[in-house]
Amino acid sequence: MALIHHEDGDLDYNIFSRLGKAMQPGMLLVSSGATEIGRLDYLKRTGEEATGDVEDVKTDYAAQGQMILMQNYRQFINPKYSVRQVLVEHSHFNDDEKREHIVKLLMRAPGQNAIPIINYNDPVSSDENRKMELKRMENGNGLVECVDNDETAAVITMLVRAKTLVILTSVDGIYKDRKNPDTLIREISAKTPQALEDKVNQTIEYCYGASRSGAGGAGAKLKYSLAPAQQGTSVYISGAHNRIADIISGKADSTHIYLEE
Repeated sequence: MALIHHEDGDLDYNIFSRLGKAMQPGMLLVSSGATEIGRLDYLKRTGEEATGDVEDVKTDYAAQGQMILMQNYRQFINPKYSVRQVLVEHSHFNDDEKREHIVKLLMRAPGQNAIPIINYNDPVSSDENRKMELKRMENGNGLVECVDNDETAAVITMLVRAKTLVILTSVDGIYKDRKNPDTLIREISAKTPQALEDKVNQTIEYCYGASRSGAGGAGAKLKYSLAPAQQGTSVYISGAHNRIADIISGKADSTHIYLEE
């Protein structure tokens, strides 16, 4: 939803521009937005919402929105860089060979002057099918579900052992009181992985539900931030209106989650 200008019911091209210009080889972009962008495009072209089964409609919207999503990123990313779309599903991360194949693809990109843009492949995977497949895969080792792109980003961060993970949202981080901007939690840190988990779990208590139907909300962002941070990744949760460089440098407001050295 951070990619949408809600007052106009259209894409926020300023966000696409700011984010695209920040991208360079060595970075990975995990992007959601295909379903909502597809819905808005369908609405503009037909004047009405698509009808039918809810899951089928989401599938149709996602298929329509993926192309628009990539088109806009390509427009704003420096033309001297290659842009590669990587569509993933939960099964790719729960299979050793498929997981290794994705890691090698992503790790080759910097040397080839390329920027991978990763998105969950919604058009070919319904919630019902995903749940059935995950049930068959159960082995007690903790499956990757890819419920939303926060989880996908966290999993990929750990696979490539990224130094930094920036999670962009519609607000500037995690608040004790969402209605009071002065309650922004600027840091969550600890000296041990267990202590960091305790602090993150305490902070999750401030998060009440999702910002929209189907979203994981602030609590999910914290939940999925934990494992990368415990691994040593520096995690920032901040607003999509902020510049990436400003977030990492501390010039922009954010919630910074990290393991103390």
